[in-house]
Amino acid sequence: MRSLPAPPEPLAGEVFDSHCHLDIMVGSRQASSGDPVAQAAQAASATVDGILAEAKAVGVTRLVTIGYDLPSSRWNAELAGAHEDVYAGVAIHPNEAHAATPEALAEIEELARLEKVRAVGETGLDYYRDWARREDQHASFRAHVEIAKRTGKALVIHDREAHDDVLAVLRQEGPPEVVIFHSFSGDAEMAKQCADAGYFMSFSGPVTYKNAGYLREAAAVAPLELILVETDAPYLPPVPHRGKPNAPYLIPLVVRCLAEVKGVPEERVCEAVGANGVRAFGGW
Repeated sequence: MRSLPAPPEPLAGEVFDSHCHLDIMVGSRQASSGDPVAQAAQAASATVDGILAEAKAVGVTRLVTIGYDLPSSRWNAELAGAHEDVYAGVAIHPNEAHAATPEALAEIEELARLEKVRAVGETGLDYYRDWARREDQHASFRAHVEIAKRTGKALVIHDREAHDDVLAVLRQEGPPEVVIFHSFSGDAEMAKQCADAGYFMSFSGPVTYKNAGYLREAAAVAPLELILVETDAPYLPPVPHRGKPNAPYLIPLVVRCLAEVKGVPEERVCEAVGANGVRAFGGW
């Protein structure tokens, strides 16, 4: 029996999920004992077609599924090639930076050149877990920045408690044309810095959390033309579903929170997110 939340009311317009992990949701990656959310998502017996159908029923018409190591990057790239409404991102996650060997990075670049792969990511810096040495994280991040520039694909950034260093690396290396801060976690001041640099800020479930006022303040100052929405599914579900597996069909809860924060109609957020998606990832 499925353990996922009931679907919200459909959106007033169409949007897309700019960041999810379909491989984890459908169980292509074996969940570890320490990953209860992935275990629960896999127990729901999701299929890619089912996930897409549920999402489309509420106005989430397309998905970007993101890699975090070589196996997931390969899987997501192949999946995107077989599904019209799916794009992929490929990368070595900062927590796996020790695996970012020259050979692995060369394969990431090869995958990034595929037509349905529209992003290099998620890459970046994670000082919260520190599962990989910071020197390795920085080297991997810089290599991914260069891959994004060489391939002309969007750079999708994982930034956890490393805001200043992430921004510094982008300044030092020179950013690619499109930079996306996945599951934006900065405050209003960082949102202003990203806006000044023209970086997209993708908001996810935490913007709805009671204790995340700083995220709503960031969303309030982020220009609509630089806002994206995502789930990071099966992680980071919006309220009132914390503790349950997330899925792309829950995006409307994030959109409605942003509409309230921005003081604009829901359909205006949908319109902006749709246009921003084309600018970030190319035409569907």
